[in-house]
Amino acid sequence: MSEEIKKRVQEALNDIRPQIQGDGGDVELVAVEGSVVKVRLVGHCACCPMSQATLKNGIETYVRERVSEIQKVESV
Repeated sequence: MSEEIKKRVQEALNDIRPQIQGDGGDVELVAVEGSVVKVRLVGHCACCPMSQATLKNGIETYVRERVSEIQKVESV
């Protein structure tokens, strides 16, 4: 894993974190494995029925726009 890619992913997550925190949740970077980012949804996001939509339509879309090397974001 490139430290540069990990840094760029963390910056992208930091950019969208205020919107997630505004709904009582948060996202933590767990790992970057090749082209896959692994995150942990916490707070309200951990048990929200809409968390997968937030993950795919919000977090994954934004991270992939910012870091072209990333193909997928998964919740662990």
